[in-house]
Amino acid sequence: MNLINKKVTHKRFGMGSIVKQNDSSIEIHFGSENKKFVFPDVFGKHLTLHDKNIANSLEKIIQEKEMERQKEEWKKEEEKKLLRKKQELRMEHEKLMKNHKLHAESQMVFWCDTEEQNSAFSEWKVFSGIIKSGTNKGKPNKPIRLHQNSAVLLTAIDPSAPEKDRRILGVYMVNENFIGKLCEDGNIPAHSKFKLQLTEQESDQMLFWEYYVNEKFPQKMTWNTGKYRYFDNTWMAQILRDIVSLRSDPTERELAQQFFEHFCKMNQIIEQELPKPNGSLKRI
Repeated sequence: MNLINKKVTHKRFGMGSIVKQNDSSIEIHFGSENKKFVFPDVFGKHLTLHDKNIANSLEKIIQEKEMERQKEEWKKEEEKKLLRKKQELRMEHEKLMKNHKLHAESQMVFWCDTEEQNSAFSEWKVFSGIIKSGTNKGKPNKPIRLHQNSAVLLTAIDPSAPEKDRRILGVYMVNENFIGKLCEDGNIPAHSKFKLQLTEQESDQMLFWEYYVNEKFPQKMTWNTGKYRYFDNTWMAQILRDIVSLRSDPTERELAQQFFEHFCKMNQIIEQELPKPNGSLKRI
């Protein structure tokens, strides 16, 4: 926009004419002297163009520049918030886990048979099973990796379906006072608040192997033996995030969001840095 020779009025210096212009400044001749101003900031508050058409066009440019400035400030503020959140998470995590070393794979996925599907959601607990050999044969398995940061994922598969069709039925954080190393009876109870059961429609959209992968055999989807296995904290966070997106009811969605945020806090996971799922089904 060429403003050379355009007439203006300044609140303090009166009428003048623009004699020089570049992307960041303009120079105006006021009778006996020239004055230099920041462009386009000086317009609107201190300086008025006489040409209404050009003034309107300039106003649009000023508004666009202001929006860009606000967007940049917002971006910087979000970066500061993210940094503060990282620091807060680190401090809270250090306090929370003072006497506990956070394991990278401290989440449990549980294979529910038909009977267990009913009891898991009515009683909100699962049984880790019995040791089948060795000196502790007959005693309950002790889920030693589970701690207050752990969640239990409930899954099932139809008898005639292939393993790749294993569905996620629900998930819960372990009880607030649960410590796997101290668990003698093999029962893993749920948190008083953070527990979710999926509808059949939601479960059909949440396939376990979309998230889980055996890195040694990335395209192999087999469970083999055992009622449960441990898996990565990041994968559980991905699952919880996707459950939030599935929820349509505002109250249920809010609970799922609170669950997700609590889990991330307990496992020192930053939501913005969470990668997309890359399980075995994604690698076929």
